[in-house]
Amino acid sequence: MRELQAFRDPRPARSGWELAITLVPFLVLFAGIAVAVKAGYWLALAATPLAGLFLLRLFIIQHDCGHGSFLRNRASNDWIGRALGVLTLTPYDCWRRSHAMHHAGTGNLAARGVGDVDMLTVREYRQRTWRGRLAYRLYRHPLVLLGLGPAYLFLVRHRLPIGLMNSGWIYWASSIGTNLGTALVLALPLVLFGFGVTALVFFPVLLSAASLGVWLFFVQHQFRDAHWQEAQDWSFHDAALHGSTHLELPRILGWFTGHIGIHHVHHLASRIPFYRLPEVLETHPRLREVNRFNALQACGTLRLALWDEHRQEMVTFGEAARIG
Repeated sequence: MRELQAFRDPRPARSGWELAITLVPFLVLFAGIAVAVKAGYWLALAATPLAGLFLLRLFIIQHDCGHGSFLRNRASNDWIGRALGVLTLTPYDCWRRSHAMHHAGTGNLAARGVGDVDMLTVREYRQRTWRGRLAYRLYRHPLVLLGLGPAYLFLVRHRLPIGLMNSGWIYWASSIGTNLGTALVLALPLVLFGFGVTALVFFPVLLSAASLGVWLFFVQHQFRDAHWQEAQDWSFHDAALHGSTHLELPRILGWFTGHIGIHHVHHLASRIPFYRLPEVLETHPRLREVNRFNALQACGTLRLALWDEHRQEMVTFGEAARIG
């Protein structure tokens, strides 16, 4: 939408402030939890979800860097994104490539499989062997999607440029450089607190952020009236506007998630900084009602697993079994 271009310009002072009020509390909170646990105050572990929320917000800032929307200079965006990738365990250059492909092909059935949650159509599911159907059912189970999946993604898959191994040295450098950077960052708490305390704090913080982030990404594109088309019928504008949700979260969660729930606007104009997305809804209130969900409604989308080409909607496994 042409009228959204007015919101594209980042505000460097605001961006710096957003980075400071996210990074500093995260580091202080992480250190505070580790100090308390080292001293025997295990109740401090109850604060790990809060640290996870700050880590998630750092990922949102990294995400904006990948879109070139956090600062005006491309190189500055890239180096901040790479530095944050050390904390989020996400190789910035690898992620930026796959995420760009996700944006370029959202809602295009022929462009699935890169930077998104795997999804089959009803026809594709039926054509699989029973082992293939079982594997897909396990993959789409909430315990895998929000538990094992995020753990595998951030702890294992991101350690190598999976899917980009033959695409150039920069992706290998991104993966190996991120691994080395993370090892260096973790060296200090390992020396100060030991392996046990560091692991007890680091892994729950990372995985709580990862699980919430994957849930957000899932509900942003996997909902009943989602928009999927074959390549010949696909339109970027329609896919962006109708294939992404407006997840309306409580204000505090909206802050921690960088307003990424306003996802249809983000897909329409990905160069808008995350802190300016609410401005778009204030200026263009008609966008508020497009694919609008609250958190409770969004949780219900986890049951949806297949795209029904005939009904043009997402369906559950049970509904697919009843379709003739």
